[in-house]
Amino acid sequence: MTKFVYKMENILSIKYKMEDQAKTAYGLARMKLTQEENKLLALMKKANQYQDKKRNLMRSQLKLFDIRKCEEAIEIMKHHISQQQIAVKRAEKQLDHARLRLNAAMMELKIHEKLKENALNNYFVEYEAEQRKEIDELVSFKYNNPTDK
Repeated sequence: MTKFVYKMENILSIKYKMEDQAKTAYGLARMKLTQEENKLLALMKKANQYQDKKRNLMRSQLKLFDIRKCEEAIEIMKHHISQQQIAVKRAEKQLDHARLRLNAAMMELKIHEKLKENALNNYFVEYEAEQRKEIDELVSFKYNNPTDK
């Protein structure tokens, strides 16, 4: 009998590549989300620093110009924080989308791996049947042709 050849091996290799690409895309999306979250935390930390600075200015000798400048900086930081929160939400959506693509790619790959496994099992069943047939023919030939007597 011939060597086992899976007819859809090229499709299986494409599925492996698609899974690798989906894993890469997921990793990049995860990295992007982490960066956006870190930016958000840095902005919040800076906003807290401005809040502390404003409190300290209010406690010390009142300098209206410095207090007003600090309030404007706080407002600017609030705007940046809201923009960054939007960026984080966008990165989360991209991560979810990448996760869905990865899950789909993994499922397709598992399906094709199972198909290959089933084809291999069928090949072994056919091979064993062919071997039994050959053995039966040999036994039958020896039994029907008693030339050894």
